[in-house]
Amino acid sequence: MNALDDVLAAHGVGVRPLYRVLDLLRTGDHDLGELVRLSTAPRRSVEAVLTALGDDLDRSGDRLRLSPGVAASYLQYRAPRYADPLDEAVATHELLPKVAEWVAEVPSPLAALDHVQATPETVLRRALWLDAQYDLASARLLFLGDHDLTSLAVRAVCPSASLTVVDLDERVLAYLDDRGGREIRTAHADLRVGLPPSLAGGFNLVFSDPPYTPEGMGLFAARGVQALREPSEGRLLLAYGYSPRHPALGAQVQRSLATLGLTFEAILPGFNRYFGAQAIGSAADLYVCQPTAKAKKMRGGKAIYTHGPQSVEASGTKPALLEKLKEIAGAGGLALETRPVDWSISGPEGDAVAMDLSADPGPWLLRTLLGTNARRLALLVPNAHPDLADQASQEALAALVQRKYALRYLRSTPDNRHAVVVAEAVEHQDEVLTRAHARLANVSLAVPEDLTDLRLVDVPRHRLPDLIG
Repeated sequence: MNALDDVLAAHGVGVRPLYRVLDLLRTGDHDLGELVRLSTAPRRSVEAVLTALGDDLDRSGDRLRLSPGVAASYLQYRAPRYADPLDEAVATHELLPKVAEWVAEVPSPLAALDHVQATPETVLRRALWLDAQYDLASARLLFLGDHDLTSLAVRAVCPSASLTVVDLDERVLAYLDDRGGREIRTAHADLRVGLPPSLAGGFNLVFSDPPYTPEGMGLFAARGVQALREPSEGRLLLAYGYSPRHPALGAQVQRSLATLGLTFEAILPGFNRYFGAQAIGSAADLYVCQPTAKAKKMRGGKAIYTHGPQSVEASGTKPALLEKLKEIAGAGGLALETRPVDWSISGPEGDAVAMDLSADPGPWLLRTLLGTNARRLALLVPNAHPDLADQASQEALAALVQRKYALRYLRSTPDNRHAVVVAEAVEHQDEVLTRAHARLANVSLAVPEDLTDLRLVDVPRHRLPDLIG
C-alpha cells in the first residue's frame, strides 16, 4: 500500500475526504462522479487514489469497488463521520421527492452560463437551513439567479415567505412561474447590465450561487448589497467552492468580497453538493456575509464580469464585420451611431443605431429591441441565436415587437457565424413599447399587480404577450 500511503500523506490534515473515497469503494460500487460528489474530494485527488489502488480495484464498466478479497485490509482507512442532524432531516423529509421532481424537469442550463445543477438534497437543505436561521415570514428574500430552484423549496417550507427571483434565463423564470403558481415574484435581469431599479434596497436577505471566479463573485455580491434594504442589518448568502489543491483561488475570491465591505459571519464547509463541478469535489461552501458600513457606501457596486456586454468599438469582433454592420444600419443616408449593449437605461432616440450582440447568450436581442428607440437598429448576433433558429422562433420575436419594429433577418451575414437583425420603426408605435424604462403602473392601467413596479425591460419574456399582445 506504499503508493496509496504516499497519495494520502501528500494531502496532509485534509486527507479525510480520501478516506471517505476508500470507505465508498469498500462498501459498494460507484462511478467516478459519485465518488467525487459523496466524498467532496477533487476529481484529481480521487483519480490519484484509484491509480494507487491498482489491481485491488474491481471494474464493471464505469463502476468501481475494492475487490472483496482485499476490502478488509482497507478498514484502517475508515473515516469518522460527523452526524449532521440537518442531513438526516433532509434525507427523510417529505418534500424531498417533490424537490427531486422539480430539479429533474428544470430546463438544462444555458451553455454560456456554465451552471452546474445542485442536488435535490442541497436545494432542500438550503431551504430548511434558511427557515431555521431566519424569520422568513417577516423577511423579503431575493435570489440572484435560481436555476437550482431553491426558491421553490423555500416556498414549500415557508409558504408565507416573500420571495423574488431575478434570472438571465427566460426559461427558468417561466418554469418558476409555472411550478410556483406566480407566488414567487420573477423578473428578468443580466446582472452585468444591472439590477432592476424596483428591486434595489428592498430586501433583508439575498441568496445566490454565482460564477466561481473573483469577477463573478464580486459582481453578484455587489448586486446583492445593492438589493439589501439596510446592508448592515441584512445578510448576503453565497455558495462558493474551490479546490483545496488551489487555495490561492479561494484567497482571490475572499479578497474580492472583503473589498466590497463584507465580513464572513460564517463559512459552512461542503454545504452545497452538485451534479458536476468535479474539479472542486462537486461541493461548495455556504458563505454567510454581513455587510459593513463600507459596503453601504459602495452600494453603486463596480460591475465586473469576465464576459460583459460590449460596445461596437471595444467588442473584439473583426473590423470587417463591424463595418458591414454599420453599412447596413446607415443605409439610406440615416445618421449612424454605435452604442454599447445596455438596455438598463433609456438612451436618446437614435436615427440609425448599430450594436454588437455577438456575445449574446440568448436574452440580449429581445431586451435590446425593447430598450432602444431608433428609426433603424442593426444588431449583430450569433447565426445560431435561439430567436433565429427557425421560422417559428423568428415569427415569435417579430410578434412581440411588431407594434414598435418590423424585423428583417439577414442570416449568415456578414459571415456564416453571424447574422444581422434589422429593425425598422413602424408608424403609430405602442406607447408601452417606446417607454420600456418607465414603471409599468405609470404607462398602462392593465398591469398585473406583481408587475406594476417593474419596467417593460424587466418583465419575464413569457409574460410580455399579456402586456403588449
